[in-house]
Amino acid sequence: MASTSIHNGEGSGQLRPQSSNPSTHHEHGTIEPGEIAVGVVIGRASEYFDFFVYALASVLVFPAVFFPNEPKLEGTLYAFVIFAFAFLARPIGTTIFMAIQKHYGREVKLTLALFMLGFSTAGIALLPTYEHIGVWAIILLSLLRVGQGVALGGAWDGLPSLLAMNAPPEKRGWYAAMGQLGAPLGFVIAASLFAYMLATLTTADFLEWGWRFPFYVAFAINVVALFSRLRLVSAPEYAKLLDERELEPAGVVELATTQGRNIIIGALAALASYALFHLVTVFPLSWIKLYSLREASDFLVIQIWGGLIMAVGILVSGVVADRFGRRNTLGSMALLIAILSAFVPALMNGGESGQNTFILIGFALLGLSYGQAAGAVTANFKTRYRYTGAALTSDLAWLVGAGFAPLVALGLSAHFGMAYVSFYLLSGAVGSLAALSLNRALEARDD
Repeated sequence: MASTSIHNGEGSGQLRPQSSNPSTHHEHGTIEPGEIAVGVVIGRASEYFDFFVYALASVLVFPAVFFPNEPKLEGTLYAFVIFAFAFLARPIGTTIFMAIQKHYGREVKLTLALFMLGFSTAGIALLPTYEHIGVWAIILLSLLRVGQGVALGGAWDGLPSLLAMNAPPEKRGWYAAMGQLGAPLGFVIAASLFAYMLATLTTADFLEWGWRFPFYVAFAINVVALFSRLRLVSAPEYAKLLDERELEPAGVVELATTQGRNIIIGALAALASYALFHLVTVFPLSWIKLYSLREASDFLVIQIWGGLIMAVGILVSGVVADRFGRRNTLGSMALLIAILSAFVPALMNGGESGQNTFILIGFALLGLSYGQAAGAVTANFKTRYRYTGAALTSDLAWLVGAGFAPLVALGLSAHFGMAYVSFYLLSGAVGSLAALSLNRALEARDD
């Protein structure tokens, strides 16, 4: 079933446009997978930058400016609760905006979604703090965070699925990895901005106005990304290719009733990656901020190096996956993540050298795993369901694997010890291995 739905027997998926104008794309008017990959990276990098600006602010800013009367731990936990709202809202956003696309088209949907994302991000940048308007600041922050989640769900453009279906069979792992580079790129830029602000501003200035600057930058990047992605998906060549591949919205109720098994397996298959995602980015920064004498700016520098290592790992995963198979790669990385989970307490409690080791190794494994996490089993979807199925699978993977990871990890480590973070990460790895094994067994039965 999987092998027949990925490629549809159409070679590399190049398509000649209706127009004979050679300046539209290439001289011969064909669309290469590399062009689609660039579009995916641009779109995902802007989304991840926005994502990580909020994530880092949840540790470095929000406990102090929105929960100033709470102890530091409780303030951070409350900030992580609001952080999770976006992941709860993403599937709702996907459902709403799929309906908008059905009635008004792809360009209208993407414009509304990215406008909503920009409005929510700019709203946070301009938001009065608890000191000025009291509990209303927390309420407005929560609403704007929900707005970000709904918008991110609506920003799905189908390009990752199009890339998977048009990549040459022998390079599907490579092109899948290319599409994932937006994550480390967005993190490195966001972390660099915050590290610079922390290193150059006094604490008072940073908490008063400095923290708002990254949100303004995120808003500006969203505007640029909006026009870039609109130019891409509205081009006749891309529109025709999306239509030819049947990458159009399907009814969510129909999808859930006919493809529910594939959605669940797809969401769980990459659980190890998504769990590790926040356990090397957001959680350790919060733990260092609360329980260590290390400067947050210095720790961010280590994480920036980790982000660069992650980018290399993503590219390596493409080579490995094309040689050994995407699902074999994902399963092997889940096993290595399970092994890493056993060393979390020793490394995080092992001083700066131990913490740095955990961050760098964690980012390396994250890159190798996350590089193949998107769409590893979405080929199971029938073609007409793949567009919506891939979007909802991604939403649920983020919700189950990553949405509550900082909250759970910090709560467990603070109240029960770091060993419980090991069990949490291990459960994600076991979930991935179980889902991949079940998927393989079901494919064998169906064959």
